[in-house]
Amino acid sequence: MFATLSDRLADTFKNLRGKGRLSEADIDATAREIRIALLEADVALPVVKEFVGAVKERARGEEVSGALNPGQQIIKIVNDELVSILGGETRRLRYAKTGPTVILLAGLQGAGKTTLAAKLALWLKDQGKTPMLVAADLQRPNAVQQLQVNGERVGVPVFAPEAGNGVGDPVAVAKASLEEAARKLHDVVIVDTAGRLGVDAELMQQASDIHDAVNPDEVLFVVDAMIGQDAVNTALAFLEGVGYDGVVLTKLDGDARGGAALSIASITGKPVMFASAGEKMTDFDLFHPDRMASRILDMGDMLTLIEQAEKTFDQEESSKAAEKLLGGGDFTLDDFLAQMQQMRKLGSMSKIMGMLPGMGQFREQLENFDEREIDRIQAMILSMTPAERDNPKMIDGSRRARIAKGSGVQVSDINQMVTRFFEARKMMQQMARGGGMPGMPGMPGLGGGAGKRQKGKPKPAKGRRVSGNPAKAAQEARAASEKPAAAAANPFGNPDEAGVDYEQAAAALNLPKDFSKFLK
Repeated sequence: MFATLSDRLADTFKNLRGKGRLSEADIDATAREIRIALLEADVALPVVKEFVGAVKERARGEEVSGALNPGQQIIKIVNDELVSILGGETRRLRYAKTGPTVILLAGLQGAGKTTLAAKLALWLKDQGKTPMLVAADLQRPNAVQQLQVNGERVGVPVFAPEAGNGVGDPVAVAKASLEEAARKLHDVVIVDTAGRLGVDAELMQQASDIHDAVNPDEVLFVVDAMIGQDAVNTALAFLEGVGYDGVVLTKLDGDARGGAALSIASITGKPVMFASAGEKMTDFDLFHPDRMASRILDMGDMLTLIEQAEKTFDQEESSKAAEKLLGGGDFTLDDFLAQMQQMRKLGSMSKIMGMLPGMGQFREQLENFDEREIDRIQAMILSMTPAERDNPKMIDGSRRARIAKGSGVQVSDINQMVTRFFEARKMMQQMARGGGMPGMPGMPGLGGGAGKRQKGKPKPAKGRRVSGNPAKAAQEARAASEKPAAAAANPFGNPDEAGVDYEQAAAALNLPKDFSKFLK
């Protein structure tokens, strides 16, 4: 959703790379580009003015003028201001001290309330809660049936005493749900209310009556992130007519410009609490302003990736695979298939790779990545005998022809897959043992074939003369090492400064510990 904004900001920051000092003209030009990028992303004008004003004011201050790398300091300021307009800190649900916690969902028809109710129920279930869904949308055709189907999919009971389709009293249903929850010991009640195609008095009154009947602990306003500026107008109307505690953004995986997400929290003063970014029931989580800002600036979202990996991966199986990888040649195609299947549980490969820092420049390749390629690899491996998977070296020409026929691919595809497996295994073993990256001489921290030189003699930088005086040469080398390498720096700053624990990331992704150096 934020691809256009991310690309525009990246182009803006490229102009700052390597500058030792920023002039007033540089700051004005950068602010102008940021303003255009935000307006093109459909961010509300008052938010744009406030954002750009804050960036310019801080850019003229001591934190930039006294910085070793002013360009990266500007990026840090933009990141801080993005976090601020997105709501600052992560806002979590408040639970009732006694009795069931009541969560009321409100919003326009088509925003995805009914589907989101089931997603929220599944998320709460994973948190150790025992939620119950309440079908209080009795007007939209088949809304009750839709909630029942979704409740069955996530394994959460649905309280639906009325069939709906224009029949029944939603206020009475909401009241009765509290007694049902107390009787069956549910600790969270999620009330799905009716929406309209537009804001009207009847909608507001019904939502207000249900609010008074159940006295909810949290009122969540569900808004479609793809409707642009109108999302802000609707949010303000609901805030005035019903009132709510937080916002839930749906359809964040869409191709709209995303300005609503950057505007609502700042204009309404209510935090974005949850975000839904997909059709699966698991495509739902807490909204973290800092992580969203990091994604927009193409600094990745390693923390979310680590959390998902920790929930998905089997630690025991991962440890066994790592031991085999370090053992020499015992890592087989069965182990490779098991690891690949665990990775698939995280979601699509393009989504996983998109969470890594700096992947914005490969967005087109990620979008065009064919997820079926993984299915083809799995079919090829499963078409092999156990002996062939255990020892791929025994797969000769006739065996490859049989495997290709069994998996519906060409013999050349089998050749490529087996060759890539051996290359990947060799590379991972070398990295795990500190042997470096094959074919990548001088890879920082990996010792990948860097040329030998005498101890104590620094290698001269290209285009720089070194004094023949040993004392002076040592002084020049020391000064060069202390100078900020602005030209070679990541345009989005050092990822470590964004709070990324690379060793933790490598461990969570089942990679050898030394692979954390490669992530850097």
